[in-house]
Parts: sequence; structure tokens; C-alpha cells
Amino acid sequence: MSHILLIDDEPSLVAVLRPVLGAAGYTVTIAMDARSGIAAMAAQQPDIVILDLGLPDMDGQQVITTMRATSDVPIIVISARHQEGEKIAALDGGADDYVNKPFEIGELMARIRAALRRHGAGGEARSAYRHGELTVDLATRHVALAGDPVRLSPKEFALLETLVGSAGQVVTHKRLLIAGWGSEAADSQYLRVYVGLLRQKIEEDPGAPRLILTEPGVGYRLVAPQ
Repeated sequence: MSHILLIDDEPSLVAVLRPVLGAAGYTVTIAMDARSGIAAMAAQQPDIVILDLGLPDMDGQQVITTMRATSDVPIIVISARHQEGEKIAALDGGADDYVNKPFEIGELMARIRAALRRHGAGGEARSAYRHGELTVDLATRHVALAGDPVRLSPKEFALLETLVGSAGQVVTHKRLLIAGWGSEAADSQYLRVYVGLLRQKIEEDPGAPRLILTEPGVGYRLVAPQ
């Protein structure tokens, strides 16, 4: 049974999430401010943290930095701050995922499962991926669609490898630029072009992608494996 630490000062949200998470089989600890959350993190070692950025005593970005100094526990940010810069800062600061308030409970539950699956492998990125007719084996660098080999350029494979390693979670432009070009300062237009090329090769309908999803202004998300 996985243990979730929910750090949020919104009583109405806590009142909804506590029973829902409990009914899904999770043990839930609630912290209504940052200091209580950091203390609970140290004392209870939860399997995953759900964190609101707008806390009364400390900004959530500082909480992420504090937790990352001692732990690699998955952190899912939930926040009403919809600015792209806030999302990017949280993800680059060490958060694993970001869900906008208000959100659908089903979406949050899916993000929790994806984060726990990835962390359950010892925190190591996965080496294989399968969704529908797409299969990826990073160890052998083999990619196939409906059983037919897919030829990828080195940059296309580097991008897909990074997405597979965080399947189900958003990957920022910064991470993908570093993976493909070795620098976050590379022109982001290159990234858009190569993601488009990758979609042409692995998506059933590149114009309406269902595998590599765009997170506007933030990055891309490869849907969780089946």
C-alpha cells in the first residue's frame, strides 16, 4: 500500500482528496502548510508527495528544493498558478509532474500511478516501452510500429529515449533540448521540428497525435505505457 503525503491548505480540496485516495488503497497523510509537510516527509518517508505551490508559510518551489536535497521521492505539483513559467520552474526544480487546478480526479490518479510505476523501478528510467502498436527497446535501440522497424535519426532517438524514460510525465523543453542538442540554449524551433518528424514516424495520425502530447509552453508528454 503506497503512502501519499498531501501538502495543501485548501480544506475543501483536502476533504475531497482524502477519501478518494483512501478508497483507491493509498495511505494518506495531510499537511496544511510547508513546514508541517517537510517535517512529515522526513519522519514518514512517503512514497509520493502531492504539493500545492501556494502555501501560507513558504512557496512550494522552496519545498521542492528542500525535499530534493535529501530525497528523490516523486513530487506531483497541483496548483492554480497557470503561468508557464511557474510550471517550468517547478519541473526544472525537481517536480515530476504538474496538474492544474481545478482538475479531474481521474487525471490526478493517472499521474499518481505513472509516477509510482516509474519510481517503483528503483527510480531508474524504464528501458522498454509499449503502447498499442508501438514498441521501444532502449537497450537494443530498436523501435517498431505494428511489428515493422522504425528508423530514427540519432536526435529523434535521443528525444524518444528521454520521453520513454519519463513516460506518463511531462518533460520540459529544457530537458529535451539538452538530450537532443546538449544545451538548453539550442533553438527551440529545432525541437518542434524534430518532434514533428518523430510523430510522422510513430503516430497513426501525426496531425492528431495520441502518443506524444504537447504541454503548451512547457514541453511534451509521452502517454503512459499499456
